Amino acid sequence: MSLYRDHGVVLRTYRLGEADRIVVLLTERHGKVRAVAKGVRKTTSKFGARLEPLTQVDVLLWQGRSDLDIVNQVEVLNAFRAVREDLSRVPRGMALLEVADQLAQERLPDPRLYAMVVGALGALADGSDPTLLAPSFFLKALVLEGAGPVLDECASCGEPEGTVELVAFDLVAGGTLCRAHRSGRPLSPGALSLVRRILGGDLAAVLSEPAPPAADEVAELATEAMEAHLDRRIRSVRSTAGL
Repeated sequence: MSLYRDHGVVLRTYRLGEADRIVVLLTERHGKVRAVAKGVRKTTSKFGARLEPLTQVDVLLWQGRSDLDIVNQVEVLNAFRAVREDLSRVPRGMALLEVADQLAQERLPDPRLYAMVVGALGALADGSDPTLLAPSFFLKALVLEGAGPVLDECASCGEPEGTVELVAFDLVAGGTLCRAHRSGRPLSPGALSLVRRILGGDLAAVLSEPAPPAADEVAELATEAMEAHLDRRIRSVRSTAGL
């Protein structure tokens, strides 16, 4: 039993009893943590508003024998107000949190995933075109998970681009596919080029530019790829798209 302090992003919350709330945090040094915030639903609560999804916090937690820790103190590091106050950005931010919640492991530190989430929320809040933010996060998270797609050859036969034309994408098959082995979804040259830029170190430039014609195709591709990896639908994306 001990006290510990960490930085974290609030992924989601749900009610516990009449006045408490369970908070799910992605922390920098302790992985995914579930904690009880006592009395936060009371109007007199000192930190109820600080423990909302899309908020980065500095939190002091008590870890006892239970699976649920106790929130002792919390201060807001970044409320990402530009995200939460823009109806077009909120669902994209929630999609990031939903995927991070699925990827993060209980009590298993993953500082790279934490840094990616904080960086993505910061980029989403900076006023740039948000179309490719969540899809780019999905693609880079796949690489972090060791499930990055093959992009320069057919994932089935191994023939390189130039020898064969890459015309389809299927994460289950490994990535891009030639005409003879195509499965999954069709892939345009523009979308392939854009995915290569996102994963090839040019993400900052991609996000600073107006969304290109292939942006919607890449958004669908990245969403389907992450769903295939998680083996579940991303509700925050599908409910917004009406799918």
